[in-house]
Amino acid sequence: MKSRLITSVSLVCLLLTAIPVSSHGQGTLEDYERAEKFHQFNIRELVFKLQLRPHWINEGARFWYRNDTREGKEFMLVDPGAGVRALAFDHAKVAEALSKALGKQIEAGKLPFDTFMFIEKNKAIAFEAEGKFWRCDLSTYECRQSEGAVRPPESDDMRWGMAWPDIRMDSPSPDGRWVAFARDYNLFVKSVDSGDEVQLTFDGTEDYYYSVEVPSPRTMVQQGTEKVELPVIAYWSPDSKRLFTFRMDVRGAAKMYLVQAVPPEGVRPKLFTFAYPLPGEINVPYAEGIIFELDTGKRIDVKDLKHPLLYYGQPWLRPQWLDGRHMTIVAFERGWRTVRLSEVNAETGEISEILVEKGKTVVEPYTLMTKFFNDGSEFLWTSQRDGWHHIYHYETAGGKLVKQMTEGEYFVHSIDAVDEENRQVYFSAGGREKDRDPYLRHLYRVNLDGSGLTLLTPEAADHSVFISPDFSHFVDTYSLVNTVPRSVLRSCADGKTIMELEEADIENLLAAGWRMPEPFKVKARDGKTDIYGVIYRPANFDPAKKYPVIDNIYTGPHHVMAPKSFTVMLSRPAQSAAELGFIVINIDGLGTAKRSKEFHDFSYMNLADGGIPDHIAGMKQLAEKYPYMDLDRVGVFGFSAGGYDSAHAIFAHPDFYKVAVAASGNYDHRMDKATWNEMWMDYPVRQHYIEQSCLTIAHQLKGKLFLAHGELDENVNPYNTIRLVDKLIQANKDFDLLIVPNKHHYLGDHPYFVRKRWDFFVRHLHGVEPPQGYRIKEFER
Repeated sequence: MKSRLITSVSLVCLLLTAIPVSSHGQGTLEDYERAEKFHQFNIRELVFKLQLRPHWINEGARFWYRNDTREGKEFMLVDPGAGVRALAFDHAKVAEALSKALGKQIEAGKLPFDTFMFIEKNKAIAFEAEGKFWRCDLSTYECRQSEGAVRPPESDDMRWGMAWPDIRMDSPSPDGRWVAFARDYNLFVKSVDSGDEVQLTFDGTEDYYYSVEVPSPRTMVQQGTEKVELPVIAYWSPDSKRLFTFRMDVRGAAKMYLVQAVPPEGVRPKLFTFAYPLPGEINVPYAEGIIFELDTGKRIDVKDLKHPLLYYGQPWLRPQWLDGRHMTIVAFERGWRTVRLSEVNAETGEISEILVEKGKTVVEPYTLMTKFFNDGSEFLWTSQRDGWHHIYHYETAGGKLVKQMTEGEYFVHSIDAVDEENRQVYFSAGGREKDRDPYLRHLYRVNLDGSGLTLLTPEAADHSVFISPDFSHFVDTYSLVNTVPRSVLRSCADGKTIMELEEADIENLLAAGWRMPEPFKVKARDGKTDIYGVIYRPANFDPAKKYPVIDNIYTGPHHVMAPKSFTVMLSRPAQSAAELGFIVINIDGLGTAKRSKEFHDFSYMNLADGGIPDHIAGMKQLAEKYPYMDLDRVGVFGFSAGGYDSAHAIFAHPDFYKVAVAASGNYDHRMDKATWNEMWMDYPVRQHYIEQSCLTIAHQLKGKLFLAHGELDENVNPYNTIRLVDKLIQANKDFDLLIVPNKHHYLGDHPYFVRKRWDFFVRHLHGVEPPQGYRIKEFER
């Protein structure tokens, strides 16, 4: 493996030496064209086979996966027992059969489906194409429409490792006999066999309704009305005899507003009104838990379950049935310092407490994992109670702690699988292997009694894994930001590589002049703590030149900004910005996620710090190593919480940061959603909210500031930016402002904003005028 990685890096270095150094200045038309080519939404056209996702067959070790290649897509079948890796079927014959059936030409590399399933003992495949279900016989390659709707697995984008399932408005029962749905504020079920409907509730109203979530204004805008259609909330018991749902009470909830100035029809602006709790508010929506028995129609109200809803959607209660009569919920108290795991008796509605986790600071919901097994009699629970994020084994009855299964100075990222028969747990963690970036994920296996801890992915890289249902094999895709992703099949017994599957194809990327970024390690402000980041240089980099530096920032405490894998790195905007003649960095200072509890808690009630002094200290150390970094010309840009960071950085450190682009920022934590802000700033609202607001120090602006916000931002309301604008005007400060019509929270996919961001840095850090009127084509959605 070592020689393979060295070969990959050597190849990159060889190719980069062939790139001619531009004789032009920085921020040229040529730079803009390259920056557009390397934008994260365009770069996917230059890379292939980045990551594969196995689809396991019949709960065994056989699987198929989809490849995206330069010739098109292909479906591969792997049989570990037979040592076979081959095409899952004859693509040309399927294309020929579909061409005949559909009456139009279908190419073998462009089959009109992304997922399929084997049926009839693997003698045929089923898939969905052209809005219809199909069955294709693999002996005759006759393809015809399926009489029954055999639905293949959810489609996913293999190249980027994301899944985009269809959103269905109803919810079928596990036995397929019933379908639950919501209509006119009430809950119904329908018999699949007869089509008969049974109305379960009758008293739902517009602001006190059943079984749908509190709607997002984004959904309202998409549907063009405040009275939106939403999927039903129905958690079916495994025996299909009961379902758990919520009744939403928004009668007293405080409202927020968005105005669509440029609606798709007419000239009159449209107002959207919606429930949106702010930190500290008491008048928030509530969710009441209810269980229905299908056979009798009996309603059981879950006692004492009236949970505050601090954002759109449904409550973060993680309902889970243990059997047909018992289920569990996980409920956080406001302030996020206490979480309770409780069992609900579905026959009586009584709640009994299983486990209570309390913390002096936030008990973080983003990392908490619960995994029940052995028919619900046991469960795994993760906690940072000993100072690191670890796995604990409990008995469900009485909430008895059996064993802390993992311990030491490392962070558990995920529980990947539980092998009940062998009493073993597979989990991913970072930081256990010394002299490595502590954020890199590795797969381990451990016995339920805490013994036999085994490393299964030894390479010093970030590992993304999928474990077979029979616990015999796993697929591992691993890389660093500067190494090509490699996918292999490994043995669960010892991690030994059984079969090479794929290596990412980045030849087109290299041919376009791509320069690999570089991971780095520096010291935090204290001179002792190691912090980590990534540095990006332009393709035409010349170490004899001086380059302005841009800090691409996001210090939200639930997040790690510096990517660890090649695939994640490609999804970030840093490289495209670097192409304009900048050195761009990502860095994770004190207070960010995936480290020790002490490291993480630095940000608690301290979001204004943002680890920014660590960013400054890190850049100064890098500049000593790389004298081409010009720290007299430093900019910063970020989005959402990173927008807050960017504005706060230029206000609080005006002598270091000279230029800032802040997009969609939550500049005053009192004006942003209650969930996230109460999580990190505590509840109730006190003086520190005001002290850490950007509005409080906006008068300290010295440099150049560009603010941007989408007018229909459903996450961080655009009035956050308008309130900051008011403070800047009061202080008589010069700044730039862009409000993007009809745009929601994320602006990084908006070509005009991206170009304006580039222009702002080129103009104020390079001191040159950018190419006039450069037009970025629409990004691939």
